Amino acid sequence: MLETGIKGEQKVEVVYENTATAVGSGVLEVFATPCMIALMEKTACDSVLPYLEEGNGTVGTEVNVKHLSATPIGMTVRCESELVEVDGRRLVFKVAAFDDAGLIGEGMHERFIVNNEKFQSKTNRKGEK
Repeated sequence: MLETGIKGEQKVEVVYENTATAVGSGVLEVFATPCMIALMEKTACDSVLPYLEEGNGTVGTEVNVKHLSATPIGMTVRCESELVEVDGRRLVFKVAAFDDAGLIGEGMHERFIVNNEKFQSKTNRKGEK
């Protein structure tokens, strides 16, 4: 059963492949904002997975974060998530990311619980029109 307070944590090393230069979100070799957001989504998603019914998952529907500080290649980024609101199928997470020097990003992330097979099938039908 999903209840507020569920926490998650993930870490990733900053390498060229997750820099702004590599993903096309900028020209500097620093941890890319899209990669920070992806890490936040993954952290939140993985944190609640053990609590979901078999065949269910979550999809991201909203991200509201600030990228506060750049992180160079070679550092590790650690992300934390906490489930702060459960409203039916709607889940709201507080997310934050840190490097060795401190906080680099923070904000809120919303996900919805879905039946994986039904969701994928419905989405696939969009391409048949």
